[in-house]
Amino acid sequence: LAALIGPALVFITGIAVPLGLLYATDTMSYANMLAFAHNWLGKGFIFAVVALFSWHAAHRIAILMHDFGVHAVFLVKLFTYGGALVVTVVAANALLRI
Repeated sequence: LAALIGPALVFITGIAVPLGLLYATDTMSYANMLAFAHNWLGKGFIFAVVALFSWHAAHRIAILMHDFGVHAVFLVKLFTYGGALVVTVVAANALLRI
Protein backbone atom coordinates (compact mmCIF):
# COMPACT_ATOMS: atom_id res chain seq x y z
CA LEU A 1 0.00 0.00 0.00
CA ALA A 2 2.84 2.41 0.71
CA ALA A 3 4.06 2.00 -2.87
CA LEU A 4 0.61 2.93 -4.16
CA ILE A 5 -0.47 5.61 -1.71
CA GLY A 6 2.89 7.31 -1.08
CA PRO A 7 3.58 8.57 -4.61
CA ALA A 8 -0.04 9.67 -4.98
CA LEU A 9 0.19 11.69 -1.75
CA VAL A 10 3.46 13.25 -2.87
CA PHE A 11 1.97 14.17 -6.24
CA ILE A 12 -1.23 15.62 -4.79
CA THR A 13 0.24 17.50 -1.81
CA GLY A 14 3.59 18.43 -3.32
CA ILE A 15 2.91 19.09 -6.99
CA ALA A 16 -0.72 19.20 -8.10
CA VAL A 17 -2.28 21.39 -5.41
CA PRO A 18 0.59 23.93 -5.07
CA LEU A 19 0.60 24.38 -8.86
CA GLY A 20 -3.21 24.66 -8.96
CA LEU A 21 -3.68 21.60 -11.17
CA LEU A 22 -6.37 19.94 -9.04
CA TYR A 23 -7.68 22.56 -6.63
CA ALA A 24 -7.12 26.20 -5.82
CA THR A 25 -3.63 26.96 -4.54
CA ASP A 26 -4.97 28.00 -1.11
CA THR A 27 -6.53 24.57 -0.57
CA MET A 28 -3.52 23.52 1.49
CA SER A 29 -3.11 26.78 3.37
CA TYR A 30 -2.07 26.68 7.00
CA ALA A 31 -5.60 27.46 8.20
CA ASN A 32 -7.13 24.67 6.12
CA MET A 33 -4.54 22.11 7.17
CA LEU A 34 -4.93 23.09 10.81
CA ALA A 35 -8.70 22.65 10.51
CA PHE A 36 -8.07 19.23 8.93
CA ALA A 37 -5.78 18.25 11.82
CA HIS A 38 -8.37 19.40 14.39
CA ASN A 39 -10.96 16.98 13.02
CA TRP A 40 -10.83 13.47 14.49
CA LEU A 41 -10.98 11.92 11.02
CA GLY A 42 -8.09 14.12 9.85
CA LYS A 43 -6.07 13.18 12.92
CA GLY A 44 -6.71 9.52 12.20
CA PHE A 45 -5.62 9.89 8.59
CA ILE A 46 -2.46 11.79 9.49
CA PHE A 47 -1.60 9.28 12.21
CA ALA A 48 -2.21 6.32 9.89
CA VAL A 49 0.00 7.75 7.16
CA VAL A 50 2.87 8.65 9.49
CA ALA A 51 2.73 5.46 11.57
CA LEU A 52 2.24 2.98 8.75
CA PHE A 53 4.89 4.56 6.53
CA SER A 54 7.40 4.63 9.38
CA TRP A 55 6.83 0.94 10.19
CA HIS A 56 7.06 0.10 6.50
CA ALA A 57 10.35 2.01 6.23
CA ALA A 58 11.69 0.30 9.36
CA HIS A 59 10.93 -3.12 7.92
CA ARG A 60 12.50 -2.26 4.57
CA ILE A 61 15.65 -0.95 6.30
CA ALA A 62 15.90 -4.08 8.46
CA ILE A 63 15.65 -6.31 5.38
CA LEU A 64 18.19 -4.13 3.56
CA MET A 65 20.66 -4.43 6.44
CA HIS A 66 20.31 -8.21 6.29
CA ASP A 67 20.90 -8.15 2.53
CA PHE A 68 24.06 -6.08 3.08
CA GLY A 69 25.36 -8.74 5.44
CA VAL A 70 24.67 -7.11 8.79
CA HIS A 71 23.52 -10.08 10.83
CA ALA A 72 23.29 -8.42 14.24
CA VAL A 73 19.56 -9.10 14.11
CA PHE A 74 18.75 -7.84 17.60
CA LEU A 75 20.55 -4.51 17.15
CA VAL A 76 19.14 -3.93 13.67
CA LYS A 77 15.60 -4.63 14.87
CA LEU A 78 16.14 -2.53 17.98
CA PHE A 79 17.17 0.53 15.98
CA THR A 80 14.79 0.17 13.05
CA TYR A 81 11.62 -0.91 14.81
CA GLY A 82 12.52 1.13 17.87
CA GLY A 83 12.81 4.19 15.63
CA ALA A 84 9.41 3.43 14.11
CA LEU A 85 7.96 3.13 17.60
CA VAL A 86 9.43 6.50 18.58
CA VAL A 87 8.03 8.13 15.43
CA THR A 88 4.61 6.61 16.11
CA VAL A 89 4.54 7.80 19.73
CA VAL A 90 5.73 11.30 18.80
CA ALA A 91 3.11 11.53 16.05
CA ALA A 92 0.34 10.39 18.41
CA ASN A 93 1.48 12.85 21.07
CA ALA A 94 1.66 15.74 18.61
CA LEU A 95 -1.78 14.98 17.16
CA LEU A 96 -3.35 14.69 20.60
CA ARG A 97 -1.94 18.11 21.54
CA ILE A 98 -3.55 19.79 18.52
